[in-house]
Amino acid sequence: MKFCTKLGLFIGIVLVSIATFATDLAVLTNGYTIRHERREIVGGATRLYLGTDSSSYVDIPTNEIQSFEKDLTPVRVPAAAPSIVPKKSQPVPIAVQQKLPPLLKPQEITDLVNSAGDRHHIDPDFINSVIHAESGFNSRAVSSKGAQGLMQLMPNTASGLGVTNAFDAGANVEGGTRYLRELLERYNYDVVKALAAYNAGPMRVDHYHGVPPYYETQAYIARIIKDFNRKKLAERKAAAKTKITQVNPRTVAGKTSPQNQAVPPSLALNK
Repeated sequence: MKFCTKLGLFIGIVLVSIATFATDLAVLTNGYTIRHERREIVGGATRLYLGTDSSSYVDIPTNEIQSFEKDLTPVRVPAAAPSIVPKKSQPVPIAVQQKLPPLLKPQEITDLVNSAGDRHHIDPDFINSVIHAESGFNSRAVSSKGAQGLMQLMPNTASGLGVTNAFDAGANVEGGTRYLRELLERYNYDVVKALAAYNAGPMRVDHYHGVPPYYETQAYIARIIKDFNRKKLAERKAAAKTKITQVNPRTVAGKTSPQNQAVPPSLALNK
């Protein structure tokens, strides 16, 4: 299976351009800045707290931080800018329920995600993190704004992607993944901007030249990145445990017992 290397190779690299309301700026060696409320050193990383909630933070390697500055730039919020309401799943109207496809089992959704990731070269773990944030894997979810299905496609977006029934899990995942790919290409594989555009719309990202100053969008990005990084760290730990060190196997009557032979790492690992 092919993966988008810019998503999978460097865990945490997507964190560097998240913009948040804060009082300080962390200036990174790659030119990005991160607004934050406070910070602390955790091992070889500096933990930047994005808001007053201590659970909202990003860890940046300390050697990638060039300096810290006071944020003297006022947040620009147009008077007429619409507020972004967090997406909440609502019961599907009875008239719609009659047209809903049957619910899929978790493994069936996994298979759909893996296939879509393979076709569009996006890490399935990343797609799953987006689905988790969007709908909690509820294929019948409907947001307060009218977004539908696993990847919460708005009707106009779904129509543009050729998705005629957003409650069809297969069509929804295919359309949502293709849309993610289009956004990644549009923003030169800047994952943070792509996620911001998926949540708040490309027009707002282009207007603010980056992540819009909406708490819901910023929290959405942080939640997906945290979930994605957690999965990658778990995969690394699992791979380390699976890797078997070659040792002298027990012998039976002077011969190697087959069940005690070490399994080559290439066979023990799925990836």
